[in-house]
Amino acid sequence: MNQPQGASQGASAGPIAILLPLSGPLADVGRPMLRAAQLSLAGAGAAAGSPALIVKDTRGNPEGAVLAAREAIAGGARMLLGPLTSAETAQVGPVARGAGVPVLAFTNDPGQSQPGVWTLGITPGQQVRRLVTAVRASGREPMAALLPNNDFGKAMADELTRIAETERSPLPFVRMHGPGAAAVNAVVGELVAAGPVGSILLGTSGNDLKSFAQAFSAVKIDRSKVQILGPALWIDPASGSSMMVGAWFAGTDPDARRDLIRSYMAKYSEPPPPSADLAHDAASVARVLNERGQMNETGLTQPYGFTGVDGIFTLSPDGQVRRGLALFRVERVRAVKIGGAS
Repeated sequence: MNQPQGASQGASAGPIAILLPLSGPLADVGRPMLRAAQLSLAGAGAAAGSPALIVKDTRGNPEGAVLAAREAIAGGARMLLGPLTSAETAQVGPVARGAGVPVLAFTNDPGQSQPGVWTLGITPGQQVRRLVTAVRASGREPMAALLPNNDFGKAMADELTRIAETERSPLPFVRMHGPGAAAVNAVVGELVAAGPVGSILLGTSGNDLKSFAQAFSAVKIDRSKVQILGPALWIDPASGSSMMVGAWFAGTDPDARRDLIRSYMAKYSEPPPPSADLAHDAASVARVLNERGQMNETGLTQPYGFTGVDGIFTLSPDGQVRRGLALFRVERVRAVKIGGAS
């Protein structure tokens, strides 16, 4: 975690609280995240400057999360790590903001980002930005997007539109689709009728991804010339991504989390799940800022950002999180990294 020379202590230092589902249906998610946060605070050279950790069980629902947040704030917490879900964050955010306590939430719902509330989950928009950079560098334009008509797909489409509007460039061809082969065939047909493209962004997996592979073959889209792009979930072979060999996707660099895997395995004899990375990084941010006495917006929004187990990330005053993501290519057996974090 980055830290400048001469960091000073100050009145902003104090205990932090972590809000996680430690009972109820999401407890199996919450417990490894708590372990990862505790490892971060107790790591070599960290314990002396680490803040006290107040642990609160949200029970995995908004009502429990609000109660946990209020108790933590009443107990003197200077920062909240968590909660886990979008619904919980929506309820905790106003409580924390009213008390002037920053929140590092674990959801990847960009709709919950606001001043004082940062969402640390890897968002669809972050993936889209990395892919757009790669497409432009490779000359695979114009870019089109055929995306599922759900929250994830809409977030990807919104980011494509936002990029185009910010840069005053032409809007890409975007179509939303429902589930099933008929819906997939319909949007592929629209794409073909619209004219040639250099890359196609998809946001689906499983049976719908199989339908896209069949539809592309049927209309003779040459995948050696048209670059297929997809979501970070394609790193999992169970997503069906092997049907799109040669496709690109953006995601966190697994090499960056080796130290966490090593320390977690040594203590718990099992590897940490990906969600544990978020709790580890949030606790690391809190530790560094506690050492500086800068557990506030100024410290959180430092322009050089933080280095976590999932790479570099920067927190903006508006609640947005900028992440450096690596670029991967789908292969038959496993994905291969072809570009560093950017």
